[in-house]
Parts: sequence; structure tokens; C-alpha cells
Amino acid sequence: MDKLFYEREILASGAKYVCGVDEVGRGPLAGPVVCAAVIMPLDDIIEGVDDSKKLTAKKREALSELIHKKAVALAICRIEPDVIDDINILQATRLCMKNAVESLSVKPDFVLTDGNMTLDIDIPQKSVIGGDAKSYTIGAASIAAKVYRDNIMKAYALTYPAYGFESNMGYGSKAHINAIIECGLCPIHRRSFTKKWQ
Repeated sequence: MDKLFYEREILASGAKYVCGVDEVGRGPLAGPVVCAAVIMPLDDIIEGVDDSKKLTAKKREALSELIHKKAVALAICRIEPDVIDDINILQATRLCMKNAVESLSVKPDFVLTDGNMTLDIDIPQKSVIGGDAKSYTIGAASIAAKVYRDNIMKAYALTYPAYGFESNMGYGSKAHINAIIECGLCPIHRRSFTKKWQ
């Protein structure tokens, strides 16, 4: 599969800077949703960039380091659980993606987003279902976002050790749900996601 198919199409139309955007953390019961926006040089691609879910943690970390080094511009934003509860996860994700794009030090000419997301931005955009596996720039964004969020959850695990955040990353594993039942919710739980155990 040509991971630069969408990027080449966009460059052919006269654009110079193509930005990929992806999120991580839409489904967990705890922690923020995190989005990364990244403009990568397309004449010197990093081998192995793919959907972050297909990669081992070690591989993701190594690739994330390279992505940060090589990126023309990269921004990562997060939306906290209380805002997710307030505006819902879909709107929180859209806001997070928008914030990430608008935080870039270089303004992109075109934005590729993963999934089916239309952002409230003044830049031409296209959403690609399964984009993190199909587009190099979205794949790079997915890796940067995943590594960043995993590190947040590992730090939270030290503050709230009962929930096993270092291994479940806030997702609803059996051990995590049992801990909620036993210990109640902690400050980083999403109240709108955990109603049945409150």
C-alpha cells in the first residue's frame, strides 16, 4: 500500500505543507483524550510508521523520537475528563484536533484527519477512515499521540496506583473495573463513562 497516496494527491494540487491529525484515548474510562498534528518532510520518510495500535510500545517510542526530530512542525494537545463529561467525547475530540492544528508553528496548506472528523478550521481538509494505517502523516500523528498519552497514564498510575493505569492506560479492563467497584472513582475518571459503577 502506498502510504503517501493522499499526500502526493495534495502536493500535486499545489500544497506544500500537509498535516496529519490523529487522536488517542476516545474509549478509556479515565484520563484525557490526546491529539497530535504533525507536518512531516515527505522526501525523507521514516520506515515503519503505521497505525500506532499495530506497533509494540518499544517500536512506537523509537518512532515517536524520530518523528519529533524530523517533523517540520508538531503539536500535541489534550482535553481533560471534566471537559469530556461536559461536551461529550466526540466534541472533545474535534476540539482537541482543532487545537492541535492551530498550535502548529507552521500553518499547513491541507489537513488530513483520521476517521470521520470535520474540524472547525479555515484550512482545506479531508478525513480518511483508517487513515492511521493508510496515510504516512496520519500514522506519524497517531504514534506521537499514543506515546504522549501512554506517558501521561503511567504518571497517573503513580498517583492512583489502585487502578493499574500503567498497563490498561485507562481502558476498561476487568481489573480496572473491579478497582472502580472496590475503591470508587478517582479524579481522572470520566464520570459520563463510568455511570454504571458510580
